[in-house]
Amino acid sequence: MLTGATDVDEPDDEVVAVPLGGVGEQPSSAKQQMSALKAGRKCPMCTIVPGMLNNRGVTRRKESNRRAGARGGHTGANAERAESTAAGTPQGDNSPLVSSIAEKIARGAATEMGEGKVGAHIGVECLDDEVAIHRFAADVPGYRGWEWNVVVAVAHGSTFVTVNEVTLMPGRDALRAPRWVPYSERVQPGDLTPGGQLPPAEGDLRLTDAGEGVSFTGVRTTRGKAKKGKDITRRGLNETLARWRKGAYGPTSEFAEKAALSCITCAFYLPLDSEVSDSFGVCANEYSADGHVVHASFGCGAHSDTPPMETLGQRVASPFDDEKEIRL
Repeated sequence: MLTGATDVDEPDDEVVAVPLGGVGEQPSSAKQQMSALKAGRKCPMCTIVPGMLNNRGVTRRKESNRRAGARGGHTGANAERAESTAAGTPQGDNSPLVSSIAEKIARGAATEMGEGKVGAHIGVECLDDEVAIHRFAADVPGYRGWEWNVVVAVAHGSTFVTVNEVTLMPGRDALRAPRWVPYSERVQPGDLTPGGQLPPAEGDLRLTDAGEGVSFTGVRTTRGKAKKGKDITRRGLNETLARWRKGAYGPTSEFAEKAALSCITCAFYLPLDSEVSDSFGVCANEYSADGHVVHASFGCGAHSDTPPMETLGQRVASPFDDEKEIRL
């Protein structure tokens, strides 16, 4: 059993060194004690009462005061978490939350996680007089730039430091996963392939019920009175239509051959003026042939009437609550 005590009338910024053999034996020198404290080791000849460490190091009490205080009280083997009899919680730099003892306790808690090496102490942030966060660099595979955050606390009027929480948090330049995008929003223009299915999303604002949308009945070519120059000949128009039919958006393309529905019945099909041809229109679907002239018999899996995909999973039974009380 280690004997020792602190005097309540002494300043709270001292460290009490009590010999292991009792008051009658001489403690190690103050210089040895200081070296041990700076190295993060406990003095081999004494036990340290926490919450009393300051920048001046070890201050030895008068022998008479130490002997008088040694008559009552004792500390346990874990001196780093011993309870100080000093009244009130030290503030600022003297707070036990920012002491080297609290830092050591926080580092030990992070090490116990066993997820990787705990690096240098980055800093400490006091949330209030009783809670602080110690930050350590983390050397965890796959978590570059992350850090350990250890929340420590101390009760009012006490210097007994406890650990509340240990978590791995991203730093400012931490490697993070990209923002999660719902599957319904991951399809981009150009992703659709021949034979693929891309039904419109439920509530697609680009579509509405038949008869309520834009009507193209009676569309005619508008020629301004100021138009001068030349017009396309019938031969030129026929050659153009022939190229369109044989092109990537014609009725014999791979997309058209594998499509279940054709463009003529699609809401995204904008027919051209009948003076050009009744068999061609412009696609207005950004996921398909957007902006291209397509044949009425062309098709793709992004038709406006493409049925929704069946869900992969099916509920075969109602979930059973095994924690619910069963009455027989």
